[in-house]
Amino acid sequence: MIELRDVSHAYGDRPVLRGISLDLAEHRIGIIGANGSGKSTLARTLNGLVVPDSGTVRVDGRDTRRDPRAARRRVGFVFSDASTQILMPTVAEDVALGLRRVGLTADETRSRVDAVLDRHGLLDHRDHPAHLLSGGQKQMLALASVLVTEPDVLVCDEPTTLLDMHNARVIERTLRALPQRLVLLTHQLDMLQGFDRVLVIDAGRVVFDGAPDAAIAHYTALMDARAPSTEPSGLREGPGERS
Repeated sequence: MIELRDVSHAYGDRPVLRGISLDLAEHRIGIIGANGSGKSTLARTLNGLVVPDSGTVRVDGRDTRRDPRAARRRVGFVFSDASTQILMPTVAEDVALGLRRVGLTADETRSRVDAVLDRHGLLDHRDHPAHLLSGGQKQMLALASVLVTEPDVLVCDEPTTLLDMHNARVIERTLRALPQRLVLLTHQLDMLQGFDRVLVIDAGRVVFDGAPDAAIAHYTALMDARAPSTEPSGLREGPGERS
C-alpha cells in the first residue's frame, strides 16, 4: 500500500502539488494529466525521488522522508527517456548495478541478470555497449534494470513517449504481463483500458479518481474546454446573418 496524506510540493514559488491524499492499493493504476499538471512530480514522490515539502508518503508503512532506501527497494521507477537511466557501459553491467547492495555472490548476480535479460529479449545483447541499443531496446533495458531488483510496485513515467508504434506496443504488452503492481503515467490513453483505477491530475490536484472510461472522458472534456476556438475572427454570424 502506498499512502499519501496532504502532500504538497513546490519548485521555488511555483506550487506543483496541492494537498493530495490517496491510498494506492490496486494492481493497475493510471495517472493522466496535461504537461505541467504535476503528475510526474506526484509519481516521483511514490518512492522518495521527490520528498514533498509538506505531508507524508508511506510505502508499506515506511515514510519516504525518513527511510527513502526502503521505499525504493519496494517501488521501482522507470523514466520516459531510458538514456538518462542507463549508467553502465554494457547491457549486463547496467542490469547488475542494482544488485550491488543485495548481498549476492558473483554467480548469483550473473544468474539473476541473465534471467531478466532473457525474459525481456536482451540476453543476446548482454555484453553489447548499452548506448548503441535501439530506442526500444534501451527502454527495455531500463525496465529490466529495475525489475532485476524485484520491486513490489513499478512506477512508469510515460515509458512509450519516445518510441515508435511497434516498440510502444512491445513495452505495453510487457507492462501488462508483469506480476508487480503498476502505476503508469501516459498520454496514450488506450493503454489504460482494463486498468483498475485512473487518476486525473490538474493544477497539482486530483480532479477525478475512478474507472478508466470515466476518467478519460473527464480528462478529454477538461482539455476540450481549454482548447482555443478555431473559428476565424471576423466570421462569426450575428443575428439574421445565417441564410
